Amino acid sequence: MSRKRIFATLDSTVGSAADPSAPETPARVEGRPRSRPLLGVAGLGIDPNRSPVGAIGQSLGEVSERNRRADEIEKRLSAGQTIVELNPAEIDPSFITDRMPADDDVQRQFVASIREQGQQVPILVRPHPQARGRYQVAFGHRRLRAAIELGMPVRAVVRDLSDEELVVAQGQENNERRDLTFIEKARFARNLQPRFTRDVIMAAMSIYKSDLSNMLSVVTRIPDELVDAIGPAHGIGRRNWIELADLLSRSDALDRATALARGDTFAAMPSDARFKAVLAALKPKPGERREPNVWTSRHGSPLARVEQSERKVAVTIDRRQAPDFADFVLNELPRLYAEYESRK
Repeated sequence: MSRKRIFATLDSTVGSAADPSAPETPARVEGRPRSRPLLGVAGLGIDPNRSPVGAIGQSLGEVSERNRRADEIEKRLSAGQTIVELNPAEIDPSFITDRMPADDDVQRQFVASIREQGQQVPILVRPHPQARGRYQVAFGHRRLRAAIELGMPVRAVVRDLSDEELVVAQGQENNERRDLTFIEKARFARNLQPRFTRDVIMAAMSIYKSDLSNMLSVVTRIPDELVDAIGPAHGIGRRNWIELADLLSRSDALDRATALARGDTFAAMPSDARFKAVLAALKPKPGERREPNVWTSRHGSPLARVEQSERKVAVTIDRRQAPDFADFVLNELPRLYAEYESRK
């Protein structure tokens, strides 16, 4: 899905991003109060239900400037333009975090690109649902941070979005970016889980149920402290993170990984190198037999015993303890193998 289509799939108060000449939707426009579509009276800091005396605390110059900016935005919107320039200081981040802090070099390169080439792709924002006169980002957090650092306005498309529409737009735009890593996507999915159903999460991230299960399993089994210490780990994919989560099930693995992550030289390494260092430290040495890993249910009862060596992986399920789970695993194996083959 292209970025244009992301904009096009969302209801708009300012026209279609895919077609700048598209007319405004009359029902949406007529249904709003007769105030400015973006800043309105909220942007002026005035309550329309109160006497104008309530605005005495503001200087006339400030009110006039906000009024001029609102007029300019309205003028551009009425001309069919869907991209407006906003003050970054009036924009708040999404209520769901998707990115981990970038390495300093990566952020410097991104800011330099914006400085030299300008902001090529607008961000998507909505009027802030809790703070009148402000906006909230659906996607474009790095572009917003770069604009703040450069002291320049940010180019944005403004939409009235529900919480679900915001996270779907945010997740779909994430899928367009090659630099958002597996662990960042996994954390994004975990952050969505308390507020949204799995169907919404899968739609937002364009993933299958099995993908979501893998992501949630990884971020559940690897402590946040260790993930934060490793960082986004560009270039490290799903299989390596799953392997790390499996290795951490060993009795002393977490203590060893944490001690390594707290070392003096660890933080100075690139994020990919930090991940590889932790993985290497936890991997069994050649010829070393791994300790069995016992899977338990959420109630603590044993489900399966997993034993691994260089030559084989053995999963043992006690039918007396978990007969239904044993049957489920046997029935699912053909489907899992077919899914594995389809992804090659």
